[in-house]
Amino acid sequence: MEDISLSGRVAVVTGAGGGLGRAYALELARRGAAVLVNDTGGTLDGTGHTSAAEAVVEEVVARGGRAVANGDTVSTPEGGEAVIAAAVDHFGRVDAVVNNAGILRDKSFGKLDWDDFHAVQDVHLRGAAYVSQPAFRVMREQGYGRFVFVSSNAGTFGSFGQASYGSAKAGVIGLAQVVAIEGERHGILSNVVCPLARTRMTESVLEADEALSPEHVAPLVAYLASEQCRETHQVISAGAGHFARVFTGLAAGWQADPTRVVTAEEVAEHMGRILDPAIHTIPLSAPEELEMLAPVVAARSAAGQAV
Repeated sequence: MEDISLSGRVAVVTGAGGGLGRAYALELARRGAAVLVNDTGGTLDGTGHTSAAEAVVEEVVARGGRAVANGDTVSTPEGGEAVIAAAVDHFGRVDAVVNNAGILRDKSFGKLDWDDFHAVQDVHLRGAAYVSQPAFRVMREQGYGRFVFVSSNAGTFGSFGQASYGSAKAGVIGLAQVVAIEGERHGILSNVVCPLARTRMTESVLEADEALSPEHVAPLVAYLASEQCRETHQVISAGAGHFARVFTGLAAGWQADPTRVVTAEEVAEHMGRILDPAIHTIPLSAPEELEMLAPVVAARSAAGQAV
């Protein structure tokens, strides 16, 4: 088996001052990457500032790696530009970006504060876009790049009290899929990791257990950030050494009579078949789903012309 190496590569990891981001930065550096460790050092809700990024850089250097700290916020377009500019200034290029930065301000939907909602979206979703766009442009010029977007099962499956966080993380998946489609012809791959690990974000719901250490997620991120990676447009759940694809599928469903408009009663009657996932396909883009529906559209069009 070929060794996974990032020797000579430059990686940017946002939110890398602790938890999962720290584990990613250390693993990428261990495998040879020069790492820009980005973190504002804020508290869980995004306020305040510490030297968290500098501490991780010290760890990397102590282990013989190369790293530089960066404290720019990802929550503004200017901040995102500054993060990537810092990596280029220090290391000359950007080969991989791990969009990991995040904050948490949980409230049930009925009690949601819109300032909190916007703050969470600004870091998780907009922040991923603000960092990725300038990085994408650099990678496009290079003809090579790897994006690893960090989402969550709160985005894929939902979680009580996490309307802000869950919607942002679902949006991250949509963003990553578009980057995958637009980047592929430029040698840019884009994938999503949904980690399950105990960090300060999850310590209230996950027990202290070595099996849930961030170090068990980092190897997947290292692979997806490497030249050896060939996958793109994928969403992968990772935790406790278990890795599994998460996907959005299109069930075979129920086809109505093409010669007339279906009724709501008929839809209700056939809901079991509509929802049955036993037979499904996995479109890799919106146009691909439309292509799958083309025969149905043609049949209905032909039926209409025959009337």
